Amino acid sequence: MKGDTAGTIRRAERFQVILIGEGLLVGGIAGLVVLLYRMLLGSAGEWLNQILAYAEKSPARMAGWFLILMFFAWLVSKLVDFEPMISGSGIPQLEGEMTGKLEQKWWRVLPAKFFGGFLCLLGGLALGREGPSIQLGAMVGKSVSNGLDRGKTEEKFLLTCGASAGLSAAFHAPLAGVMFSLEEVHKNFSVSVLVSVMTASLTADFISSTVIGTESVFQFDIVRVLPPEYYGMIVGLGAVLGILGAFYNWFTLKIQELYHKASFLNTTTKLMIPFFCAGVLGFTAPELLGSGHALLEYLTAEDVMLGTVIFILAGRFVFSAVSFGSGAPGGIFFPLLVLGGFIGGAFATIGVQYFGLEMIYINNFVVLAMAGYFSAIVRAPLTGIILIFEMTGSFSQMLSLGIVSIVAYVVATLLGSKPVYESLLERLLKKQGQKTEESHGQKVLANFTVQEGSKLAGTVISEVAWPENCLLVAIQRGSEELIPRGRTRLFTGDVIVTMTDERDMPYVHDKMEILCREML
Repeated sequence: MKGDTAGTIRRAERFQVILIGEGLLVGGIAGLVVLLYRMLLGSAGEWLNQILAYAEKSPARMAGWFLILMFFAWLVSKLVDFEPMISGSGIPQLEGEMTGKLEQKWWRVLPAKFFGGFLCLLGGLALGREGPSIQLGAMVGKSVSNGLDRGKTEEKFLLTCGASAGLSAAFHAPLAGVMFSLEEVHKNFSVSVLVSVMTASLTADFISSTVIGTESVFQFDIVRVLPPEYYGMIVGLGAVLGILGAFYNWFTLKIQELYHKASFLNTTTKLMIPFFCAGVLGFTAPELLGSGHALLEYLTAEDVMLGTVIFILAGRFVFSAVSFGSGAPGGIFFPLLVLGGFIGGAFATIGVQYFGLEMIYINNFVVLAMAGYFSAIVRAPLTGIILIFEMTGSFSQMLSLGIVSIVAYVVATLLGSKPVYESLLERLLKKQGQKTEESHGQKVLANFTVQEGSKLAGTVISEVAWPENCLLVAIQRGSEELIPRGRTRLFTGDVIVTMTDERDMPYVHDKMEILCREML
């Protein structure tokens, strides 16, 4: 496909229709890949329980399991050495590619991430499936783009479609898949991307639901909605979650930094640390292993003592950071939801014992804390609220979910904590260094929305200091598309369509983001 200016603009005129078909294709393939990944990880959890039950019967078997775990660590390290982009969750890598700062090879990432994530969960590491599922889905989108010979502009749309399909299939959460892709990955709500992403997400969810059913991920029993007299406790919970969310981000990055500073450790020995810890926990506290799905069901179905809740919370917090900090292929998305749930459980249990909270509302606080903790750490509150709706099947707590998410978001922001994926991307770019392309590459179209209160609102185009090597292609105002002229005045909500060389995309993206949100 031609990557010149005329070809890019002509194809952009038909984007909305073309991308629906491509979103259907990407959603179908990504749905199948992530469904297989999800089923394999489910089997890994069952196999791990069987292995531990067999191995704990004799010291020789226990020693044998430790040797197998070290072999797993070696295998995973070889996969990470083969393709470094599979390290960690995969979401920072995707965000880096969306802004033109990283480049992933889909034919290497797909198999390496798939089998690396499986080995980590089979070994019992406290990692999740959502980050890898999003990365796998995005790489499917990239493979479709390459196979159909699409340009860089269209490739970014297909990456977003794949990411949405990955989260949708992983959690049976199509709306959360759409929202996360727009709010966190694409960072734009244009009609073209919205329709194509919805198509991909719903297609992937249909495929996943057809095979494994339509039940929500969590089966929480929410008997009654919290009455207004408990809303003060909701605000308090939000503040606690904001503080603990900021601490989670700091602690996760600190553990990653400690691994990095230990120059005597190579990739293999770094990964041996969490695998060895998993072996020890497997014979002492097996409930701390894996993604943590069973822990939340235990918390919400049983009358758990406060000491037990705090023990599990502390153990999971440390083991999750040790697992993720090593660079093992796996996500923090699901583990942080588990931690949030246990923070809510501890908060509610204290409320029952000391502040007169009725026990019937403990599960309510578990669900609220999951959304609030996600909002504090990832800084994507809309995704968190929708995700909890879909994962729990409970749609009765919109107001309370909104309150706790906003409070947690504000507190974490005031504490100066950056969104975790943004921080991880910065670390990744600093570690790898920016690669500079000698050629200008293809032409890339990008959309940027003028935010409320931005300096651009009410400003004439000719008065703005636009980034160098950036061409204004169009101004989208509702359903109307304007040709930008020097005397054209910008308004809040306008979508500015720019064109730049592939080489200059990272610089232009960052400058345009600042222009569109910089306040007067």
